[in-house]
Amino acid sequence: MLAEMVKANKLPAVDQRVPMEPMVIKPLAEIGKYGGIWRRAFTGPADGENGNRIVSLDKLVFWDYQGVKQKPGVAKGWEVTDGGRTITFFLRKGHKWSDGQPFTADDIMFWYSDIYGNKDLVPSPTSELSINGKVGTLEKVDETTVRFKFQDPYPGFMDVMGGSTFLGSSQNQGDSYRGIVAPAHYLKQFLPKYGDQAKIDAAAKAANFDNWVSYFKFKINWRLNVELPTLGPWKTATPINTPVWGLERNPYFYAVDTEGNQLPYFDKVQMTIGENLEVINLRAIAGEYDEQERHMDLGKLPVFIENQQKGNYAIHLDPAANGADAAWQINQSFVADAEVAKWLRNRDFRHALALGLDRDQLNETFWLGVGTPGSSAPDESSPYSPGPEWRKKWAVLDVAQANQLLDKIGLEKKDSEGYRLRTDNGQRLRIEMVTVGGSFVPFPKIGEMMVQQLRKIGIQLDSVEHERSLAERRRDGNEVQTVIWANDGSELIYAFPDHAIPVRTGSWMGPEIGKWYQSNGAAGMKPEDPELLKALELFRGAFGKEEADRIKTAQDIWKLIVEETWTIGTVGLSPAVMGVRIVKNNVGNIPQRQFNGQHGRTPCAALPPTWFFKS
Repeated sequence: MLAEMVKANKLPAVDQRVPMEPMVIKPLAEIGKYGGIWRRAFTGPADGENGNRIVSLDKLVFWDYQGVKQKPGVAKGWEVTDGGRTITFFLRKGHKWSDGQPFTADDIMFWYSDIYGNKDLVPSPTSELSINGKVGTLEKVDETTVRFKFQDPYPGFMDVMGGSTFLGSSQNQGDSYRGIVAPAHYLKQFLPKYGDQAKIDAAAKAANFDNWVSYFKFKINWRLNVELPTLGPWKTATPINTPVWGLERNPYFYAVDTEGNQLPYFDKVQMTIGENLEVINLRAIAGEYDEQERHMDLGKLPVFIENQQKGNYAIHLDPAANGADAAWQINQSFVADAEVAKWLRNRDFRHALALGLDRDQLNETFWLGVGTPGSSAPDESSPYSPGPEWRKKWAVLDVAQANQLLDKIGLEKKDSEGYRLRTDNGQRLRIEMVTVGGSFVPFPKIGEMMVQQLRKIGIQLDSVEHERSLAERRRDGNEVQTVIWANDGSELIYAFPDHAIPVRTGSWMGPEIGKWYQSNGAAGMKPEDPELLKALELFRGAFGKEEADRIKTAQDIWKLIVEETWTIGTVGLSPAVMGVRIVKNNVGNIPQRQFNGQHGRTPCAALPPTWFFKS
């Protein structure tokens, strides 16, 4: 693909494009062949993770095939010294951005000083850059070396850097200013500090943006801005807000195979929008996608199996270790309706909801019986599992006990249809549950079955389906009472805590609590529940502990999560989320079993840059 450009002197030869010390990747089975377009599906502008997870090798550190051991990524290595107070990252000499400009420590320092340090862009600092309440610093050592320095030991810092966290995320999630790299040579022109404020404001207005901040957010978004220099294997050629989201190879990608061939093998990635998940799955059944794990419906497994030969594809099932593919998360910072908020914060009420669910019925109907009913706790394979008995805690059907609990707490009065009444005005108590359409698991259909199940305990559950971006806007406005969402990634709670406890502003179970946690109490809402406060304090303190103590602390946090039921588990430990994988038979270097987890950025741990067309 690039040979003609090299021949025409429009692009340097490959030995001048890759770093002096490139990342060497051994393909799973064989050295591949160049060429071809990897065909996938996506659901529209809100489906950014569809591409993020393909290019996630732009992280400083990444994971092995099994998602078990951290390994070098953009950084060729790291060193922890001074008793865990100093963490130094070493970059690769000669590494370049996708436009050929040098990638150096200055790009990391630009992110730190001018993006993260800009209050207009990042109003509140991340708690990940602190230990024991003491803020750390990031400094440049030389052109290829940066180091984080902390006043106290920070043994858990590499958990943060390897996770889908604020600091550990990559450039592909930079539209939220996460990750620690940014192309200074390109982005400086859009910052008032380096340019003419009037000209930047005028450019923003001409591009239909309200101000320079929203304009900058567009410019730093790799999915929308085709001009943005990147570090991943493919870069955006046609943006995500079009019917076909197109990526093409990064000619300066920093990885090679074991014979020195620059990766990736695929020239392009083409993601075609599907009007809905039904259309996407029908296209997969017809053999129109080369590899697709995102949005594949476990409920269609019999049809996938039946059409394998006709569609010239193979099916792979990759179970995940997270406890709930449909986790019912209860917003602990909801305040819009005082009566509803009172019950959402009541543990007995949440226990009753949990006991009112028939998880076996849900499993047979929506998981074809291949899932495991239970709480939100992770699989025993996770080092953070609190133990197998916690999978059943408050996670079995017991209508009698649920009714007893509701009667005990003062909800014994019912209307003529048997629904329980509010204690403030005598009207029917209604609990809203937001379900997001177009997700991996059919949340709206699951929600409707839960509505029917909870009638037996007199609870009026209103299942309301939203498009994802609307649901997230309501969440961020603290308007959502409860929601169904997968708790994927929570099996490694330090690497991705978002679906386990409210430590982020975007937490479903308490956005204002997440804001309070992130700002160290400067903003948001302090949790009223002492047990939730305890869980957050345990989490914050864990990063200063050695590994054995961090594991024990995680187990203690999970015991609190399950006992307090801030998240009510349904069915999990299944391939339902990103684990139903359809692969055309002519695609090489595809693993039979693929790691399925948030921190491994499925499918990225299986190294898509090494996939190729055999014929």
